[in-house]
Amino acid sequence: MPLPHIQRGELWVVDLGYVGKLRPVVVISVPFRENERTLCIVVPHTTTLRGTRFEVALSLPMLEEGAFDVQQTAAVQAIKFERRLGSLHTGQMAGIEKALAEVLGLRLAAP
Repeated sequence: MPLPHIQRGELWVVDLGYVGKLRPVVVISVPFRENERTLCIVVPHTTTLRGTRFEVALSLPMLEEGAFDVQQTAAVQAIKFERRLGSLHTGQMAGIEKALAEVLGLRLAAP
């Protein structure tokens, strides 16, 4: 079975293995190449909010109300990707990137 073509900024439903739970995620890694591991770095969407600085709330018609929690960033094999839901635009990704930089202690380059 061929692996799905997965792009940065896309929303997918992925099997994260949490008691067999499928969960929406946003892909934050660049596409893997032929000679690289078929892993994608993702940020899961959650509806169980804690109100932390690492939750990025985005209003998206295909998702329940909730947020992307960058503290739950994970590497997932491409084979675990079930279906594509859509994609985020640049402004939405900027919010995810800012929260990721904060949780990792990185500084973003000026635009």
